[in-house]
Amino acid sequence: MIERTDWQQLRDRRMSEPGAEEAYEATRLAFELGKAVREMREASGWTQVQLAEAAGMTQPAIARFEAGGTVPTIPVLERLAHALGAELVVRLVAATSAA
Repeated sequence: MIERTDWQQLRDRRMSEPGAEEAYEATRLAFELGKAVREMREASGWTQVQLAEAAGMTQPAIARFEAGGTVPTIPVLERLAHALGAELVVRLVAATSAA
């Protein structure tokens, strides 16, 4: 009989692999940044082509970014923020420890 694994077991096994937690966090951050840019672009009434032109990028690069498919560099984030009339704020915050 073939042993089946449910999603949670598969996720737990994958997350225990070396580097998995860091990769997951990078993916989460890329998704959140892409979502924020897409929401700002849509609120401005711009297409991806218009944002790409304003940021000196290509439309496919904007599409990949908005889909969370790339982890951007700070210079890319600065170009997007400038094109959207936004301010890029990068900060480090001390982690709180759970007692």
